[in-house]
Amino acid sequence: MSKKIGLFFGTTTGKTETIAESIQQTFGDIDVELHDISQTEAKDFNGYEYLIIGSPTWNLGDLQDDWEGFFSELDEIDFSGKTVAYFGTGDQVGYGDTFQDAMGMLEEKISERGGKTIGYTSTDGYNHTGSKAIRDDKFCGLAIDDDSQPHLTKKRINAWVPQVKQEFGL
Repeated sequence: MSKKIGLFFGTTTGKTETIAESIQQTFGDIDVELHDISQTEAKDFNGYEYLIIGSPTWNLGDLQDDWEGFFSELDEIDFSGKTVAYFGTGDQVGYGDTFQDAMGMLEEKISERGGKTIGYTSTDGYNHTGSKAIRDDKFCGLAIDDDSQPHLTKKRINAWVPQVKQEFGL
């Protein structure tokens, strides 16, 4: 039986959805099913052992609106036995003191509910002053800055997806 991955994302301007689609394509023949969190129910997480969670950080370190609306529903989900990778979009130049905060907030909540985090990435090559997404000097997922480093987006995805595949055991 093939393993399916559920990729749940929130998007306001469409950038995070575009990144989600790029991640899906980079997985190749592995089935990655996209779910816009604005159209998702808590039970939609049940069918997956492997999850990818994506969100932009909005305003000054806030969750994206659709994730903000869904955040309390995460308390209803048992993430035990689920392996979870995260990605975030943000602007390290304009919002350097809250860069990738939404990714960190989601990772913290889902970890508290039993999810096992994988897909950590280096903070090298980024220029920010603060982030709720840093764990032991690494980002708790893939940090994308398509605003000030769009030339690195594809390269970062292409490096991260094989790492996640391996850590998922796929």
